[in-house]
Amino acid sequence: MEHYTKCLIIGSGPAGYTAGIYAARADMKPILYEGFQPGGQLTITTDVENFPGYPQGILGSQMMEEFRQQALRFEAEVRAGEIVEVDFSQRPFACKADDGTTICAETVIIATGASARWLGLESEKEYNGYGVSACATCDGFFYKGKTVAVIGGGDTAAEEASYLANLCKKVYLIHRRGELRASKTMQKRVLETENIEIIWNHIPTEILGLSHQFSKSVTGIRLENTQTGEEKNLELDGVFIAIGHKPNTELFAGKIDLDKDGYIATKQGSSHTNIPGVFAAGDVQDRIYKQAITAAGSGCKAAIDAERFLKTDFQR
Repeated sequence: MEHYTKCLIIGSGPAGYTAGIYAARADMKPILYEGFQPGGQLTITTDVENFPGYPQGILGSQMMEEFRQQALRFEAEVRAGEIVEVDFSQRPFACKADDGTTICAETVIIATGASARWLGLESEKEYNGYGVSACATCDGFFYKGKTVAVIGGGDTAAEEASYLANLCKKVYLIHRRGELRASKTMQKRVLETENIEIIWNHIPTEILGLSHQFSKSVTGIRLENTQTGEEKNLELDGVFIAIGHKPNTELFAGKIDLDKDGYIATKQGSSHTNIPGVFAAGDVQDRIYKQAITAAGSGCKAAIDAERFLKTDFQR
């Protein structure tokens, strides 16, 4: 079965749904496939307090449902399921969904996001959103005056620890090696911050916490010394995993230009990729900010870029 559209949006979340809103309002009649995690990473976040327009905060899942409903209001066609195959060799682009449907699209907006790299602990999964986070700028405010740990040793971990040090009473930076991989500037900042303590040569083996019928909370972390094998527990209120993000671009490898870390390469100041008519928005192309509001803004840009592309192309 084949369906035709002026605009196919691959992925949801703030970028995908915003692209859907703008593309639908431009009468592009977009088809949006929500992907393996409808609503994106925000659906596994608890309170979102830094998105304008929600002065009391809002659950991430609820905010994404409101984005989705707004896209539907303007008659974007939102579909469950995934795009599993793409052909960008000619237009219209042929993209196959997991139910066998082929979408023939004049333009494609890729908004498949990025996934935080996790430690892989069962306890990490259990307390995800209840004391375990992968975004200090998203969730750090909840730990004001408290004690937290940051796991990692690169620039991301150093930046997260520095940010949290402005809010928290104490920040442990836990690294499996005896030296940080972060840039010298970031290392200097961390080492000179009084309330950051680096714990060298340790790895987390378990997130400790309390789990009641209606609530969960982190109470500590168990660490293992990588040199001696000795274990110890730290009491704390939150754990931030900062071992990097992985863009969800496996589908597009060899089909479109990616940078060395797998993010989609876009032309400066726009959402254009190296394939005319294919655009990228959100964390799939953003290796710096990774915020809901910047993702939404880039979804807007991608829809406008797609609309202008179609106008220019069809007028030739």
